[in-house]
Amino acid sequence: MSDDRETDTASESSYQLSRHKKSPSSLTNLSSSSGMTSLSSVSGSVMSVYSGDFGNLEVKGNIQFAIEYVESLKELHVFVAQCKDLAAVDVKKQRSDPYVKAYLLPDKGKMGKKKTLVVKKTLNPVYNEILRYKIEKQVLKTQKLNLSVWHRDTFKRNSFLGEVELDLETWDWDNKQNKQLRWYPLKRKTAPVALEAENRGEMKLALQYVPEPVPGKKLPTTGEVHIWVKECLDLPLLRGSHLNSFVKCTILPDTSRKSRQKTRAVGKTTNPIFNHTMVYDGFRPEDLMEACVELTVWDHYKLTNQFLGGLRIGFGTGKSYGTEVDWMDSTSEEVALWEKMVNSPNTWIEATLPLRMLLIAKISK
Repeated sequence: MSDDRETDTASESSYQLSRHKKSPSSLTNLSSSSGMTSLSSVSGSVMSVYSGDFGNLEVKGNIQFAIEYVESLKELHVFVAQCKDLAAVDVKKQRSDPYVKAYLLPDKGKMGKKKTLVVKKTLNPVYNEILRYKIEKQVLKTQKLNLSVWHRDTFKRNSFLGEVELDLETWDWDNKQNKQLRWYPLKRKTAPVALEAENRGEMKLALQYVPEPVPGKKLPTTGEVHIWVKECLDLPLLRGSHLNSFVKCTILPDTSRKSRQKTRAVGKTTNPIFNHTMVYDGFRPEDLMEACVELTVWDHYKLTNQFLGGLRIGFGTGKSYGTEVDWMDSTSEEVALWEKMVNSPNTWIEATLPLRMLLIAKISK
C-alpha cells in the first residue's frame, strides 16, 4: 500500500489550532489559515486492512468445514459450511457479526489469507463458501491450515472468536472420510504471536503533555503535546533485505499538511533509531478527549512509500467532537499510554507498543 499523503518537508513545524471565536467547541471549525479539514473528509474515505483484538471474549462453539486437494487444478479447497454457538460480542442482544479467515502456515504471507463474507447478527452463521489455494501437493504437506473466526464491528475492528489448526503433514488425503464435512471445536489462540497482529515490529516512544508552556502568563494559554519517537524494533522487510524507514505523525482530526511532521529516513536496519521529537501546540484540556496521535512507519523506496505499520494513540472512543470516526480505534495499550500522559502533565511517559495495520484516512491536499 503506498501513501497518497504528500510528504512534508517541514519536520519541526509547531502547529496552531487557531479557532473561530464563535465556536470554541471543536477543532473542526477553524480559520482557513490553519488548513484544518472537516471531520467528514477524514472519516469518509479509508483504505487497507485492519488490526485485530484478541480481547477478553470467551472462545466457544464449533465450526463445520471440509478440505480436499483437487489434483487436476493443483488446488487446496477449504469448504467452510457454518459455525454454531459462537461467543456473543453484543451480550445484550446475544449476537455477533462473524466471518472466517484461512491461512496456510508458516507461509501465510506468500499464500495470503482468504476470507468468507461477514454474516451479520448471528451466533450460528452459514457460509457455504469455498476458499481456494493454488499450491503443489508436496508443498501443502509442509503446511498447517489455520481457520479462525472473527467478529467485524462497525469500526472495522476484528475480535477473535476462536480457531482450529490442522497439520496437513499428517493428513490422510486418500481417506474418503476426510473429504466429508466435519465439526471442530473452536480453540483459543495457539500461536505465541497473534496471527492477525502479523508481527510488524514495535515502536519505542514517549509522550508528554505540557498544559502551560509559558508559566505565569495572565492570558490563558493552550497546551502542547510532545511526541518523542525513539526507535523502532523488528520492522518487517517487504523487499528482501532492504529497508529505509521513516515515521510520520498526524494529529487527527487535522489531516492538513500543517499537522504532518516526520522523521528523517534511516536505512539498512530493521531497528532504526530516530530520536526525533515533535511538538504540537493549541491543545486545550478538552481537545485531549477528541484528538488522536497517528504515527505511521513507512519504507521509502525510489518514488514510493510503503506502509509498514502504525499506532493510534488517543482515548479510542470511536467519536471525535460528536462525530463517529473509524480512526478513533486505539488498542488498550495505546489508550493506556494516552491516559497516563493526560494524568501526568509535564512528565515524559514512555512505552514500547506493537505496530499494527491501520486504515489510513485519505488526506485532503
